[in-house]
Amino acid sequence: MDLAGIIHDLFFDYTLRTIALGSAIIGLVSGSLGCYAVLRRQSLLGDAMSHAALPGIVAAFILTGSKAPLVLVLGAAAAGWLATLKIIGIVRLTRLKYDAAMALILSVFFGLGLVLLTYVQRQPNASQAGLETFLFGQAAALLARDVIVMAILACVALAFVVVFWNQFKLLSFDPDFGKSLGLPISFLDVLLTSLLVIAIIIGLQTVGVVLMSAMVVAPAASARQWTDRLGGMVFLAAVFGALAGVSGAVISSSMAHMPTGPTIIVCLSLIVAVSLTLAPNRGLLWRWAGRRRSHRRLRLESVLADLYAMAMQHGDYQHAHEIGALNAVSSVPGGVEAGLRALENQGLVSQPSAGRWRLTPAGMDKVKEIIRGMEPREL
Repeated sequence: MDLAGIIHDLFFDYTLRTIALGSAIIGLVSGSLGCYAVLRRQSLLGDAMSHAALPGIVAAFILTGSKAPLVLVLGAAAAGWLATLKIIGIVRLTRLKYDAAMALILSVFFGLGLVLLTYVQRQPNASQAGLETFLFGQAAALLARDVIVMAILACVALAFVVVFWNQFKLLSFDPDFGKSLGLPISFLDVLLTSLLVIAIIIGLQTVGVVLMSAMVVAPAASARQWTDRLGGMVFLAAVFGALAGVSGAVISSSMAHMPTGPTIIVCLSLIVAVSLTLAPNRGLLWRWAGRRRSHRRLRLESVLADLYAMAMQHGDYQHAHEIGALNAVSSVPGGVEAGLRALENQGLVSQPSAGRWRLTPAGMDKVKEIIRGMEPREL
């Protein structure tokens, strides 16, 4: 399918439009709120709450006998919020660290969910069929009314982020300072975690319990590579999440038997890989280039310092020396001639005769600058 056909289907094909909109909403809200989890070093929190939602989904079905998305989502929200309170309570009342508490709650709730799911699936009636789709998601089952509910919940969550922007910023970077200002840090912690629960439960039907944590962490981790500002990070995470959602929906619709949820996660993984590799300042390629520049600069400075030291033995910084002598004292064997050529292009050394090199006035100034930089500074 060509690009024009894909764009046409995104707007006019009901199924693809519904799945793409739902996936974009999930990526946008989970990416935005996931930034706070990543910055607070609570990346496992999304994994814990998404797995904790499973017993809530099954319990909601057992109690109501209904598989209506709203009923199951409410059950997931209740279980996720209960798991959140349990994690906070364990951290405050015991000596366990946050990561240990999250791992404990994740395993206990998910294990309970699997037990309940097995129990329900063994019942003689067929009304329970389909609950297991929440493990890996089933985006094809999305309807327009589901997307509307998801959009409303996403708008509510993002509205809270806007209203409490400064408070959430303090909570993420310096909660002790926020507490000294009189801010209700405990309440803000519960509120922010509850918003993350909302982001997770609206994505369960599309991405599933197992993969939903990636929707929380991956966009934020990618965005962190590109910026040092919270506003830019939240914006980029929302864009990356929405882009992965739409891309995954389009790719899965164009290939037979390709599940949407895992495809979205694969698209997110590609975004993470590109960000880790190409992002300025933090990207692996950028850092490799920076190390190359530093190595080249140090090599040139070493050649310049050797030329200066040998010239000072004659009391004249413009005294010329044979390249063989420079090779003998150099700490960068084999790179002296290339270094001298580079320094000559910068006007720092000159060649008064074949095979002989000396410092220029600009080169002498550069040596003095290097020496000043090496001197210890007074405290």
